[in-house]
Amino acid sequence: MKSTCIPHTELPGTSALFADYLYHFNRVSRFYAHDPHDPESVRRAAFAASLPDDRRQQLVAALRKTNGDSAPLSQLELPDTVAVVTGQQVGLFSGPSYTIYKALTAAHLARQLTESGIRAVPVFWLATEDHDFDEINHAWVFNSSQQPLKLAVTGNGQPGRPVGAIEIASSPVDQLASALRGMLYADEVISLVEETYRPGRTFGEAFRELLKRLLSGYGLIFMDPLDPEIRRLAAPLLRKAFDNRSDLLAALLQRGQELQSAGYHAQVLVEPQSSLFFKLENGRRIRLNGNEFVDDPAALSPNALLRPVMQDSLLPTAAYIGGPAELAYLAQSEVLYRNLLGRMPAAISRSGFTLLDEHSRSLMDRFDITLTDCFHGELKLKQRIAARLVPESVQITFETVTHEVRNSLDRLHGELRAFDPTLSDALSKSRAKILYQIEKNRGKAAREALRRNSRIDEAAAHLSSLVYPEHHLQERLYSILPFLARHGFDLLDTIYSNIQRSCPDHMLLAL
Repeated sequence: MKSTCIPHTELPGTSALFADYLYHFNRVSRFYAHDPHDPESVRRAAFAASLPDDRRQQLVAALRKTNGDSAPLSQLELPDTVAVVTGQQVGLFSGPSYTIYKALTAAHLARQLTESGIRAVPVFWLATEDHDFDEINHAWVFNSSQQPLKLAVTGNGQPGRPVGAIEIASSPVDQLASALRGMLYADEVISLVEETYRPGRTFGEAFRELLKRLLSGYGLIFMDPLDPEIRRLAAPLLRKAFDNRSDLLAALLQRGQELQSAGYHAQVLVEPQSSLFFKLENGRRIRLNGNEFVDDPAALSPNALLRPVMQDSLLPTAAYIGGPAELAYLAQSEVLYRNLLGRMPAAISRSGFTLLDEHSRSLMDRFDITLTDCFHGELKLKQRIAARLVPESVQITFETVTHEVRNSLDRLHGELRAFDPTLSDALSKSRAKILYQIEKNRGKAAREALRRNSRIDEAAAHLSSLVYPEHHLQERLYSILPFLARHGFDLLDTIYSNIQRSCPDHMLLAL
C-alpha cells in the first residue's frame, strides 16, 4: 500500500475560498470562528459546546429510537461529551464514496479528541429533508471491465417531497449484482445491499441501515431531522430564527458582499427576497416567502445556510466535518451562528481519496503518469502516454536539437540585428516556424509510438474511467460498493488508517 498527498489546488474545480481555507487560512479567518489547523482551536470549540442536561437527555432518548442502545449513545448522555458531526444526502447505495470518507474522518477526529482527554462521539446527520429527488435516485458504479455504470431507482419522487420519506418502489440490486460479477467480494456486498434495501423501506431508512452496517465498528450515531422528536427539539431555534429572519437576512447579504470584496463568491446565492425557511406541509417541503407566517415552528425546515445552525443547536458540536462546498457554506452561516447560538464548531475538511488497484498503479508507474495527468480526458491521456513511449534516446535528441537550434538562432538574430534590423525581423518569423516544425516531428514520433503499442488505448481507458470517470473526481461519482466488492470490507480500515489531519490534501491511495 502506498499513499501520496496531492494538493487540492491541483484538483479540478477547487474554489479560491476552499484553497485559502486549507493553505492560507489567515486570508479567510474572519469568516470562521476557529482555525482548523490549530488543535487548540478544536479544543476551545469543544469547551464551548455545552448542552443543558435536560436537552441532552431528551436528545439521547430521541436518538435511541432509531439507533438502539449503544456505547456511543451512553457516552453522549454524559454531561461533558461533545460531538463531531458530519452528514450527507441519503443517496442510493450510500451515494458517492466521499460519504464514507466524511463518516470515517468524523470517527477519526472523535477518537483523537477522546484520547486527548475530551470525550467525543461521531454523529452522522442524515439529510432527509432535502427534496431534490433527482440528486439521490441513482448511484454510479463500475464493472469488472472498469466501465462506469449509472444505476437508477424508482420511487414516488413527487415535487417538493422530502427524499428521506420516499419509499423505494424498486431497487436496482440485480443491476448492481450484474455490474459487480467477477469481483472477489461481490457476493458479500450484494448480500448486504439486499438486506438493507428491502422493499418498502424509505430512502432514509435504507441509507441509514447500509451505513450503519458498513461502519458498525466506528461508533457512529445517526440523526434524522424528519424524526418528530428531533423536530420538536429543534423548534425553539427555528422559532428564534423565524422571528429574527429580517435581521438574519440582512447579515447574510452583508456577508455576501464581504466575501465578494475579498475575491470569493458566495456558495449559496442570497438575495433581498431570499428565505431561510421551507415549510413541511402535507408531505411536501414548500419554500416560504418572506412575509408568510407559521404558527408551529416544528413545521419549519431550514435552508442550506440555517441547517447547520439548527443541527448544532441540538448537539454539543465541537467540530463539523465537511467537503469543499459545505465549508464554503459555513463562511456564510457564521453570521447565523453568531446571532443565534453565540458559538460555532470548528470546521474541518474531510479526508479525500482516489483509490488505485494494483493494475492501475502499475500502469501509472510504467508510463510515468500522475493523478493530474488523468484530469484532461482520455484522448489527452493517450497522447501523454504515447509521448512517454518515445525511446529515451530520441527524446534526448529532440531536446538537444531544440536547445541547440534556439541558441544558434539567438546568436544569428543578434548578428543580423547589428548588421540589418530588417533581416533580424524576418528571422524572428522564421524562428517560430523552425521550432514549430521540430515540435511537429516530435508529435509524429509520439504518434508512431502510440501506433506501435496497442495497449495504450486500454491503459488510458482504464485510468480515465477509474480516476476521473465521466469527468468527475472518483470520490464524487462512484459509490464505495464496487471498491468493497473488489478489495473487501477491510478497505474501510485501510482508509481509516490513512486519515491524517497533518495532511489537508487529497490522497492518492494505492491498494
